Amino acid sequence: MTKSLSKRRKYAFRISKMKILAIESSCDETAAAVVENGRRVLSNAVASQIEIHRRFGGVVPEIASRNHILAIENVVRQALDEANCTEDDIDAVAVTYGAGLLGALLVGVNYAKALAYAWGKPLYAVSHVRGHIAANYIDSDLEPPYVCLLASGGHTAVLKVEDYSTVTLLGQSRDDAAGEAFDKVARVLGLPYPGGPEIQKLALQGKPVFKMPRPVFKSDEAIFFSYSGLKTFVINLVHNLEQRGEEIPKADVACSFQECAVDQLFHAAECAVGRTGMKKVAVAGGVSANALLRARFDEAEKTRGWEVHYPPLRYCTDNAAMIGAEAYFAVQSGASPAGLDLDAKATVRL
Repeated sequence: MTKSLSKRRKYAFRISKMKILAIESSCDETAAAVVENGRRVLSNAVASQIEIHRRFGGVVPEIASRNHILAIENVVRQALDEANCTEDDIDAVAVTYGAGLLGALLVGVNYAKALAYAWGKPLYAVSHVRGHIAANYIDSDLEPPYVCLLASGGHTAVLKVEDYSTVTLLGQSRDDAAGEAFDKVARVLGLPYPGGPEIQKLALQGKPVFKMPRPVFKSDEAIFFSYSGLKTFVINLVHNLEQRGEEIPKADVACSFQECAVDQLFHAAECAVGRTGMKKVAVAGGVSANALLRARFDEAEKTRGWEVHYPPLRYCTDNAAMIGAEAYFAVQSGASPAGLDLDAKATVRL
């Protein structure tokens, strides 16, 4: 029988101030945070590996795992120090168990299990995907139900968040994720990693002069996304221009790509609002930091009466604060602590 970490001590979770130490290591950010009651961040420490992976044009899994090992103890200590907390102040430990790079996830999961066991605290396993959604609860009064557009490097989906524990999938990508497409197109254009911010910056200097492929579905069909064809179009466009010896108008390509990618995201959210009748909309994931995407939703808020929510920019990309927020609401919804047999998973269901 699985030994539950929670059996070592009795806990009353409906206390006035529940503090959770959260750990995130799903990709190339080693992060730890202390979150109070799911909405107040007392600390949010992040050790970024961007400069390490930039020389390779993207994340190298083995290198990411090794650097998580080197950073995790100091990051956790930093989070506790910044929150002015000791282990006695912490009510529970939370960790991302999936989805992500398996080796990177294992570093966080194993460290969190050891810490929870040593401290005699319950451990909660958190989905990275659910964490991105919960980032909208930080410093916010957002409450379910609402429609959520999730756009990150690994997932692109539109969801109906019915309550804090129940999420219904309305539609998702049939192939690539939006964030991945941004990174791949940036690489084709010779821009540094990570690609999203670089595409956004370059697009400001260009015009959407290239007509790019956009998947279209009728109002009565299933909502879906597709970024493989768009990415391939850009690759072929750049290749053909190079073959003809023509100068590549990188700013125009970036602008055209961004317009197409954002239009697809907004269209799917628009359909979800129409089908559910919900005008409360949250945008989550790394791509939610994109200024053009936010401008489209801001316009909908003004002209269509939507109530739009975004995470603070620092919580759009991978961080542990969102993991702590999701863990808190999972606990309040009756989630059980994980056992010592908790394992990492490269993929998890939305």
